[in-house]
Amino acid sequence: MNSLLDINDVHKYFVHRGYTLKVLKGISLSIHKGESIAITGSSGSGKTTFLNIIGGLEPPTRGRVRFLKKDIYQMKEKELNSLRNKDIGFVFQFHYLLPELNAVENVMIPALIAGQKKEYAYEKAINILERLGLKSRLYHKPGELSGGEQQRVAIARAFIMKPKIILADEPTGNLDRNTSCDIVNLLLELNKKEDVTIVIATHDIEIASKMNKCFELKDGVLVEIKK
Repeated sequence: MNSLLDINDVHKYFVHRGYTLKVLKGISLSIHKGESIAITGSSGSGKTTFLNIIGGLEPPTRGRVRFLKKDIYQMKEKELNSLRNKDIGFVFQFHYLLPELNAVENVMIPALIAGQKKEYAYEKAINILERLGLKSRLYHKPGELSGGEQQRVAIARAFIMKPKIILADEPTGNLDRNTSCDIVNLLLELNKKEDVTIVIATHDIEIASKMNKCFELKDGVLVEIKK
């Protein structure tokens, strides 16, 4: 099976006041199309850093990250921006919706950045939001939505370009248990029905257990947790 994402011997160090903090200490992992993967670990273990690196947001200190065999940190900025816009969807703990825009307008943003016509982006945004159960919330602004609804809008925004992979960083961290289950089930539905790969960073073992594979990030090393 051809891998979608290959992470080879990735290290990440931060230097502060002469002290070197080694967050990631040589992580290697292959992620394939259609997989759902959980990255667990305590707060501060490096889960967010790891997702940022494999998503092209933050270069590793050393090591390689290849998306469909291409080293993403050898790409020119324009090519990397296009990859992040079209092939990688991001969902964060904080939804980062623009407060002055309604749900449809927020979801349209990646499509507009990609140069799609406004009418086409508008239709796609409505279709996705309706599929995610937000038909009655299309024109509400973030401040008028519940936490779970805001996160659904964020997922719709991540999915509008039909990415090959969605990276979700503690997407249920600010939600209650029932809403958290709804959000995770929504991501898994996209995984199964749309064949989009899901990588979710979470400290919640119950959520992690729903994924095909589960890894723990501890002391800078990634270890698979066998089910």
